[in-house]
Amino acid sequence: AVKGPRNNGHQFIRSLYNSGIRAFLTEEDYNGNPLAELPGAAIIKTSGSIAALHKLALHLRNNYTGTVISITGSNGKTIVKEWLSDILGDFHPTLRSPRSYNSQTGVPLSLWRLDNRYSYAVIEAGMSMPGEIEKLEMIIRPGIGIITNIGEAHQENFKDIEEKVREKLRLFVNCETIVYCADHKIICEILENDPVLKNRRLFSWSSSADANADIHIVRVGNDRHKSCIEVVWGNEILRGSFPFTDRASLENVSTCIASVAALGLPLEGAVKAMASLEPVAMRMEKKEGINRCVLIEDYYNSDPGSLGMALDHLKDIPNKDKTLIISDFIQSGREMHELGGEIVLLASRAGVNRIICIGSGLSSVSELFPGKTEFFKDTAGFEEWFREGLFSDEAILLKGARVFRFEAISRLLERQVHTTRLEINLNAVLGNLNYFRDKLRKETKIMAMVKAFAYGAGSRDIAGWLNYNGIDFLTVAYIDEGIALRKGGVTNRIMVMSPDQASFRQMIEFDLEPELFSVQVLKAFVREADKNGLVDYPVHIKLETGMYRLGIEETDLDEVVLCVNSSSSIRLASVFSHLAASESSHHDHLTIKQAGLFEKMSSYLQVSTGQQFLRHLLNSTGIERFPQYQYDMVRLGIGLYYTGVSKRDKLYPATIFKTTVTQVKRVRAGEGVGYGFTEACEHDRVIAIVPVGYADGLMRMMGGGRIRMFLNGSFVPTVGRICMDMCMLDVTGTEVSPGDEAEIFGPNISVYEVAEACETIPHEILSGIHPRVRRVFFYD
Repeated sequence: AVKGPRNNGHQFIRSLYNSGIRAFLTEEDYNGNPLAELPGAAIIKTSGSIAALHKLALHLRNNYTGTVISITGSNGKTIVKEWLSDILGDFHPTLRSPRSYNSQTGVPLSLWRLDNRYSYAVIEAGMSMPGEIEKLEMIIRPGIGIITNIGEAHQENFKDIEEKVREKLRLFVNCETIVYCADHKIICEILENDPVLKNRRLFSWSSSADANADIHIVRVGNDRHKSCIEVVWGNEILRGSFPFTDRASLENVSTCIASVAALGLPLEGAVKAMASLEPVAMRMEKKEGINRCVLIEDYYNSDPGSLGMALDHLKDIPNKDKTLIISDFIQSGREMHELGGEIVLLASRAGVNRIICIGSGLSSVSELFPGKTEFFKDTAGFEEWFREGLFSDEAILLKGARVFRFEAISRLLERQVHTTRLEINLNAVLGNLNYFRDKLRKETKIMAMVKAFAYGAGSRDIAGWLNYNGIDFLTVAYIDEGIALRKGGVTNRIMVMSPDQASFRQMIEFDLEPELFSVQVLKAFVREADKNGLVDYPVHIKLETGMYRLGIEETDLDEVVLCVNSSSSIRLASVFSHLAASESSHHDHLTIKQAGLFEKMSSYLQVSTGQQFLRHLLNSTGIERFPQYQYDMVRLGIGLYYTGVSKRDKLYPATIFKTTVTQVKRVRAGEGVGYGFTEACEHDRVIAIVPVGYADGLMRMMGGGRIRMFLNGSFVPTVGRICMDMCMLDVTGTEVSPGDEAEIFGPNISVYEVAEACETIPHEILSGIHPRVRRVFFYD
């Protein structure tokens, strides 16, 4: 349990205990009676949880006899860690850090998994502030150090790039060997002149055949899908292919090859292995499956240590039977009988109802598994056996080594074959949430708006993620949205913004809290509450302060007070209003006028009713521009998705709208495209057809070049009219094939840009994406 700047982990001890946790490392006293409230729990009180975790990790590191390789840098360190581990695994059993576990908590958790059955341990280390890397060096104690490159990440915490490089290189002060790229001059200069580091064995590589380096790795040719690479080390010259063509990937694989050489392992095997390297899936994905199933895909790490973390995510999905589809662990260095027993134990603890094993290793210890377990020699055997009716109403974890190609299983189990999808980056949502949290007082609560399908992102999944990260309230527009959240297992307090009087009974049944925006609606709800014998049922009063939508007028306050004071069936949970133009400096005087009226009206209600309730006025842009009006709570909506707020450089785009090319065609000069033969042109063109249209959420006005998409590194405009299920792109001069991915908006084209092109706002673009478009949620 860690006390951080935004959250205090000690607040979750009771709920974690109820989830089955029985051992706690803390730095504060438990707020209550642990003997009575936490029977059977072990609480270890320390002066600092992180420091204690480091001490435990150091003990485990001291008992490890293999070679520890540590990687740092600004970019590429996670990919280098993954690829190097894959290559080393062909020589000896190799352990790696899970995912991007490179922080002050992630590194000790990585070291927790050290085991002398592994010859190598590849540990990633990161930092954001001075002094952090030295703490990690003390517990990693690497024998081999690798630095990838230095970029702008976290630069705000250092006076210049040189200071950041020196800080990162502190990780290697006790290394035997340091691997680096000789083309990065600032790294070279520091290594060669630092009084400590220059005495280490410095092993360099370069992409230039003429550079002064230990090993030269040069691209000698490439086509669209692969690069041909020549490796020169002394008298040894090797050639191989690599299934990537971008510069970053070439640099990453070169670092891996150089590291293998520095370790004294045969280069021939490493060059051969690089031909089968695959993209690193640096995220766990959650998708909708067939027959009301939910899929969790985790191909990132295929080792026993990462299974427990993946099963934790499976366990968290409510109201579903749990199924684990798992492959053999490759190059784990452990006996299959021991591994099988560990899988069974972990699956049992996670409440798994069914296990499906793929691979000859697990099949060889089938007697360890429960009777319902299915066994297949390979993925092809599963595909032959598969029938849709065999899976329904289940949460299914796919945990497979890359060699088993579990993508084929995923394709069978996914609900939709529509290739157009909306990806939601939950890490970005959390980053944006914390950006706004930093602008609030510690005690200010947050109400998250998940109306309109959470601005297109998917209400239930977003609500669950926000709940996990400490949101106080959720808000929906209509009762149907609130009921869907309750049925999906969401337990947060939920306010309904536009309740219909006919829905009050259901609102009470599902424990939803109404926004009451008129005296008539207030009295109607009081009657329903009295009929049901309720006492102090929470309600929310909306005040009219100048926007002239829903809201109670100042002249009606006395009638509101009379109604509230004469009824014991309700209590005022909050009183709020809505700013009409918080984003516009031109209307600041009106915003200030609204805030003044809200202060006057809400204070009158407090005094006249004698009730203490929350007050809230600010929306996303209001939080940025008028923090003085934050009151007790704020409402955060579109800002969670990085859209339409004032400081976009501080926020993260959380949604990516993608599709894929279905067909590519040549259009002769003079020929029109699509309905109406529109946009005939004087020259030949090439067009790509993509399966996204106005039934998916595009607007018809987006045709005719009004918007563009990002495809294979180029911005390509729409051509012709937007159809119901597809549209056309002018890809003349861009190399495009069926199956290539096109971004409608995301990291390369902001949804703000799309909205401006269509003379609308991002809210309309996002909320207009149809539910038939697959939502794919992922987090690192």
